[in-house]
Amino acid sequence: MLTYDVRIWGIRSRPSKSAPFQLRWKVGTEIHQQPFTTKTLADGRRAELMSAVRAGEQFDTESGLPASEHRALNSPSWYAHACAYALMKWPKAAAKHRVGIAEALTNITPVLTTTQKGAPDRKVLRLALRNWAFQMVRDGDGEWAPRKDVQEPPAEMAMALDWVAKNSLKVKDLAVSDKLRPALKAISLKLNGKPAADNTVARKRTVLSNALRYAVERDLLAVNPLTRIDWDPPETDDEVDFRHVPDPKLARELLKAVRAQGPRGEHLYAFFGCMYYAANRPSEVADVTKRDFKLPREGWGEIILAGSRPEVGSGWTNDGKSYEERGLKRRARRATRSIPIPPVLVEMMRHHIETQGAAPDGRLFSAVRGGRIRSTEYTEVWHEARRKVLAEEDLKTPLAEKPYSLRHAGVSLWIKAGVDPIEVARRAGHSIAVLWRFYAKLLRGQQHKANDLIDIALGAEPQG
Repeated sequence: MLTYDVRIWGIRSRPSKSAPFQLRWKVGTEIHQQPFTTKTLADGRRAELMSAVRAGEQFDTESGLPASEHRALNSPSWYAHACAYALMKWPKAAAKHRVGIAEALTNITPVLTTTQKGAPDRKVLRLALRNWAFQMVRDGDGEWAPRKDVQEPPAEMAMALDWVAKNSLKVKDLAVSDKLRPALKAISLKLNGKPAADNTVARKRTVLSNALRYAVERDLLAVNPLTRIDWDPPETDDEVDFRHVPDPKLARELLKAVRAQGPRGEHLYAFFGCMYYAANRPSEVADVTKRDFKLPREGWGEIILAGSRPEVGSGWTNDGKSYEERGLKRRARRATRSIPIPPVLVEMMRHHIETQGAAPDGRLFSAVRGGRIRSTEYTEVWHEARRKVLAEEDLKTPLAEKPYSLRHAGVSLWIKAGVDPIEVARRAGHSIAVLWRFYAKLLRGQQHKANDLIDIALGAEPQG
């Protein structure tokens, strides 16, 4: 227990040849004493304790030490604290957030060590940390615990974790900025050494900050040292590279090439259509059912998104499924998002429902063997379509490289068509800030249309 009730007495002599001087002090109701070989040493220690009292520092009643010394004496390693933090966050965290925490801590932990001598293979260490130290499973009592403590890791993983446990910095060491800066550098770079995207750096920095805040909560640090460090991540450009986003003609050709791939292509034709014509995320399309659509015989229809099924891997979910059932991204759990859909997508969805039906759970799109459609499955179909459509030289570029390119293409089409940016952001499920960060070049390019409208309005005003 910590208290301000501290009384420090003077140095007294005692009948001892080895330590004839004794310092005594009282913390709360507990009396503490410490012997010294010389009076100078005893006076020095007394001065340290008096300085802590004058600084308004609390003392620990059990050890008799100032709080700062008590923290340093009992400081765990960063690795042990990181495991404790991941365990604390796990029960209430979404599966995607669990993955994010594990990946951030996996970036940070290998550089917060006293040495790199004898370090295991980089890839092995990352897998050991991500999948064994920072991933939780139920123990024999049904409680969450680090996987490494419940299951036996492979020998090379166990050796990697043993190395990091032995060489990890103490949490108290991170109060020194030079010890913490390597962690900031680690989260700012990709594995290939290139600068990471701004949003990736911000997300991982948040994990680091929260882990340090947890250290303050556990009384392992007095304050969060990250708040005192003057540091900015390397500058990056998060904007979409529109040279690699398919234009409407190419998007339509790619969709046709998907449909031409037999039964699987027929099934995924509308899946990709939702990504382009409604700018849906793959995880959103994976969750849609027939009741989410309004499909009139003529004209525009509507899709009302209510949920998402992001793919995360079975090790990160509570029920062992390879995906997570959750609300819309950056929305309240029961929030919905209404998106008008053009006649071409209305017809596409009507045909899909008539010919493909729905999975037993009501979802319109499913894997070949049932269940949530996997990214590996639809990405394989997409790559085949890309090979069929693109010229040889374009295949070597990032042009339409990923299925997500269709979402970028859909949002780009809306912006170029002159749709109000606020409405574009709403339909896409973005904030305005995110829309501007990723599509700034296009949005700035549409300013001439706004200028023309203002010119027309000014021309209609009476001159005088």
